Amino acid sequence: MKITCQQTDLENAVDIVSKAVPVRTSMAILECILIDASSGEIKLTANDMEKEIDTILNGSISERGIIALDAKKFSEIVRKLPKGEVTIRTESSLATYITCEEAEYKVVGKSGEDFSYIRVSQKTDPVVISQLTFRNIIKQTIFSVADTESNKLMTGELIEIKENHLKVIALDGHRVSIRNVELKNSFNNVKVIVPKKTLNEVIKIIDGGIDDDLNIYVTDNHVIFEFGQTTVVSRIIEGEFFKIEQMLSTDYETKVKINKKKFFDCIDGATPLITEGDKKPIIVNAVDNSMSLSLSSYIGTMNRTIDIVKEGKDLMIGFNPKFVLDALKVIDDEEITLYMLNAKSPCFIKDDAESYIYIVLPVNFNNPGAN
Repeated sequence: MKITCQQTDLENAVDIVSKAVPVRTSMAILECILIDASSGEIKLTANDMEKEIDTILNGSISERGIIALDAKKFSEIVRKLPKGEVTIRTESSLATYITCEEAEYKVVGKSGEDFSYIRVSQKTDPVVISQLTFRNIIKQTIFSVADTESNKLMTGELIEIKENHLKVIALDGHRVSIRNVELKNSFNNVKVIVPKKTLNEVIKIIDGGIDDDLNIYVTDNHVIFEFGQTTVVSRIIEGEFFKIEQMLSTDYETKVKINKKKFFDCIDGATPLITEGDKKPIIVNAVDNSMSLSLSSYIGTMNRTIDIVKEGKDLMIGFNPKFVLDALKVIDDEEITLYMLNAKSPCFIKDDAESYIYIVLPVNFNNPGAN
């Protein structure tokens, strides 16, 4: 094999596929990046058996062939090459020469024929969505995905398409994030749970705008994301996602309209008093047209007050401040609305069109006003 490309293009392609190189594996071949120039294009691939990423590298092929190179060493070499034209040449012994200007490296590769791929069934018609829209909607929900493996279904996001409506749901047992988007076109119904790890990698790689398409294919066991010259294949999480419809009750006894930035600043102002692992709640007390926020920890106390527009009953309720901050960070509205039933029921943060719904479960606290 002999190929030629630009160092910047090679470094970008290696960075993309490296996201699918396993940290630990019993299969030595999976510690490699595959360079496949056997069929008229240069394709780089990596695979951890849960997800596979391949991308097309711009360049020319002088001699067709295929080689697998240790991902860590290859990536380090590529980053240290000059910004010029790179030639990668292999011999029948699998010795591989990487040259760029005055720099030349020789490494020993593995047979590309031994590389393992994720086998997927036949693709059907894709769901097409703007890359920018998809990246944003995942960023606006993924923080609510559970980090622990105690419940596998909570380690992914539900992506559901009904005709021209896209809904994404994430939850971790303490909060729920929902985003609803209207698509330009209608598609066949899709309902799939995609691992958080896969979605994190996809949104890191995607760099297109509102007019650049992302194609999503769902097969029996996999979801496939195609965008630009890159393809990401991932196993899906099997099982029935949680039915949250019963949580989406419209009942409330307290409705609060509040300036989002002022609300965020008040809660964020309490964070210096909270250490990692500390579960001290922030106490929110809505009375008339004023909201007081307070927090007390072994470090100290904080009290702040902001103006609100309230409908319904006065209410004192406690929250994990991080959960509220995570939601506020991804809401663009200048003013937000909170819907609450009582101190033991979830708080809803949503807009009138319900394009976003954030549900935060309350935290028990000692009410200083109780007898």
